[in-house]
Parts: sequence; C-alpha cells; structure tokens
Amino acid sequence: MGLAKTEMFTDQQNEIALFAKAFGHPARVAILQHLFKINSCVCGDLVNQIGLAQPTISQHLKELKHLGLIKGNVEGTSVCYCIDTKNWSTMKNVMLAFLDQDIQNTDCC
Repeated sequence: MGLAKTEMFTDQQNEIALFAKAFGHPARVAILQHLFKINSCVCGDLVNQIGLAQPTISQHLKELKHLGLIKGNVEGTSVCYCIDTKNWSTMKNVMLAFLDQDIQNTDCC
C-alpha cells in the first residue's frame, strides 16, 4: 500500500478528510449519537448501548478522541467520554462550508 501523501493537499483538505473519517464507520456514528442523546459524559456503558465488544468500542473511542470530537476524563478506574463541544462546532463549520458548495454549471455530463 502506498503512502497517503497528505502533505500534497491543503490543510483544509486534510482537515475535511479527517473529520469525514469520524463518519466512516457506523459504530462511530452510533457512539456520537449516544453521547448527544444522553447529553452528558458516559462511563463504560457504551458496550451495552452499542452492542459491540469492549476492545472494538475502545478503538472507536480512541479514533474519535484522536479526531478531537470527543474528550475523555479518568474517573476512578474508568474513562468517561463526552462530546468536545468546541471541536464539534469547528467540525460543523468546516464540513458545512464544504457541503454547502453548489455546482455552477448544470450542463456537465
């Protein structure tokens, strides 16, 4: 497999691609939906809510945290996760600007 060569693209293109990655797996979408639904931090009950194995949930949480869309705090022996509202707002603005583009030439293809 070749290198991603992300340096060939603008910061904005890389940012859009990273944010889009959050929605690239239905488990991550389900996790985000659950966090919005409960409107608070969740500590460990995602396995029961989502229905996937703990290592799978942990991997998706790690990816969402790496993307900056959630944040986690250690409380006792568990990590509690919630939406990072500042980064979520940034992501929404970036993605909306990208998705709100309109095709100017309707005669193509």
